[in-house]
Amino acid sequence: MMNELREQAQQLEESLIALRRELHRFPELSFQEFRTASRVTEELQKLGLEVQSGIGGHGVVAELRGRYPGPAIAFRADMDALPITEETGLDYASERAGVMHACGHDIHTTVLLGAAMLLAKRREELHGTVRFLFQSAEEILAGAKAMIQEGAMEGIAEVYGVHNLPSLPAGKIGVKPGVVMGSIDRIEIRVEGRGGHGGYPEACIDPIVAASAVIMGLQSAISREIPPTTGAVVTIGTIQAGTANNIIPDFVEMTGTVRHLDAEWRKTMPERITRIVGDICRAYRCEGTVTYIEQVAPVINDESCAEYLAEVADSLVGRHNRTLPLPMTYGEDFAEFLAFAKGGFYWLGSGPQEQAELAPGLHSPRFNPDESCITLGAAMFAGIALKRLAGDGSGLR
Repeated sequence: MMNELREQAQQLEESLIALRRELHRFPELSFQEFRTASRVTEELQKLGLEVQSGIGGHGVVAELRGRYPGPAIAFRADMDALPITEETGLDYASERAGVMHACGHDIHTTVLLGAAMLLAKRREELHGTVRFLFQSAEEILAGAKAMIQEGAMEGIAEVYGVHNLPSLPAGKIGVKPGVVMGSIDRIEIRVEGRGGHGGYPEACIDPIVAASAVIMGLQSAISREIPPTTGAVVTIGTIQAGTANNIIPDFVEMTGTVRHLDAEWRKTMPERITRIVGDICRAYRCEGTVTYIEQVAPVINDESCAEYLAEVADSLVGRHNRTLPLPMTYGEDFAEFLAFAKGGFYWLGSGPQEQAELAPGLHSPRFNPDESCITLGAAMFAGIALKRLAGDGSGLR
């Protein structure tokens, strides 16, 4: 069955690549995916699916009901792009200045549309329902919650997702049980001092010096207070302060990200970061305040769902092309869906066959995935549906 499915997917390759390139040329930022959602809706309606649009922003939900009654499973793809200026030089490069599909969500959208095309031809084999979730605003970690609030996960027994990975060669699939990706939290730090003339620092309380110490001191929260096996990361990404080179400002504002592969250690971070920031600032006669915003939990694969993904991958590409990836401190709001149903998330290789580890990575302006991964991703989703909604007693009940 899987060989036949792979062949059917290959027959769609030309049309799917053309669709992906169209989406790539017209990327849209989070909660602005109007055109993308319209194209997705158009393609799904051609297949005779039940389609709802405008779910959780510009999200699209479609259902394919099999011939026989049974449980419902969901597949999810994200649709939004990033505020990045493309530097690939491709003839189908982004036509929207400063916006690019630099994370491959155009790949994910096309993969899921391909899966819908494959399954629409085999609905007679399905004992249950497949729900396709095309999500907006993954990049700002808001779209999944918005869709769930509007009922996208109601009645779902299992949910599956995918992300392309340019450091993994196309034709390979990464599957692991347990933690796949880390949690994501945001920190906002304000350091208050007293400004004045840069030539007379003794008359001021310099928040920039204190902020510099805070940045370095925060690394001790990782290196000296948390076991290295927890996969914790603290990164300061923005610093805003001052108006001129010879003026000591009144305050410094910083934002950063906190990542964790361990949900329990994650809980300890708000107190730890607040303490470190406060104590360091006091040492420099400043006042430091921290706003800690929990955003997304770790992506944790259910053991059985990861096993199903592995079995389908082995049937499609062979065991030698399935890898066991290390957990990564990337984050994904697919974790929100996993709070409502068990599920699995897999990596779809999208890199070159040689030295994929050197290929431009996710969020790079030169990101250029191997489009041959699209049909394999489509076959993976379709294979999971056929496996889990089988009528021979082996599927989901």
